[in-house]
Amino acid sequence: MRRKLVDPSDATLTVTRQLALLGLSYSSYRYASKSSRAALDEQPLRLLDEIYTDCPFYGSRKMQFELKAKGCRIGRRRVIRLMRKLGLYAIYPGPKTTVPCPEHKIYRYLLRGRKIDKIDDVWSSDITYIRLASGFIYLTAVIDWASRYVLSWSLSNTMDQAFCIDALRRSLDKGRPEIFNTDQGSQFTSVAYTSILLDASVQISMDGRGRALDNIFVERFWRSIKYELVYLNDFSSMAEASNAIGKYIDFYNNRRPHQALDYRTPAEVYFAGKTKPEQTGRVSDTLSATR
Repeated sequence: MRRKLVDPSDATLTVTRQLALLGLSYSSYRYASKSSRAALDEQPLRLLDEIYTDCPFYGSRKMQFELKAKGCRIGRRRVIRLMRKLGLYAIYPGPKTTVPCPEHKIYRYLLRGRKIDKIDDVWSSDITYIRLASGFIYLTAVIDWASRYVLSWSLSNTMDQAFCIDALRRSLDKGRPEIFNTDQGSQFTSVAYTSILLDASVQISMDGRGRALDNIFVERFWRSIKYELVYLNDFSSMAEASNAIGKYIDFYNNRRPHQALDYRTPAEVYFAGKTKPEQTGRVSDTLSATR
């Protein structure tokens, strides 16, 4: 109750003086302020995630307009802060936005103009947010481009490299790609990650900055799993989310037909391609259409 009496906008008494008069410590007030701000951020964070999944080309101005249209009154500076918190940037080339770890080597993008029409030619990996009833966790997946088959996935409540490495190792138990493509995130540029690929004689490719479409098939998978699973549920825990994601990926791989694969499933195309490499979807057509 005493904390509620503190008025940061008071022109006559500083916050420190108000706390002293009320017998409160500054640390307790600061902790309470952070907790309340996190609660206030929850709704716009969820809306931002939905809007970006639908319109990844929106910058902060259009995001602000969309949020206001959905009844969320918010300033542009706060939109920018929340977009940075989620790691969201418009996909068009623009000013310097993300900065890779300077100690890590950045590999050039190898897929421009490449015809990708057989399985295990190109694999990709990326990270996205998965929302819980309160907060977010992180999902990474490794996908074969030609078949859209999800080779492995992993969840984490932190953005460390361990869960990405776990997914990578499990995918390599199923085969070896010619090229492995990621963005320039520190998890993927780390020596611990790239050394696994180099030891397996896999060529490493990395997207250009601000070029989400360089990893188009992973981005499409994120859109599918969010609209077909995540946005339809309020997962209360990481364990609940993990169980649901596992079931969805099994459905996605084995039961969900893809128009670009002539209405076959990713598993059908991937495992047929293991013995008959010519049996793939029209990936090269789709890829060229995105350029």
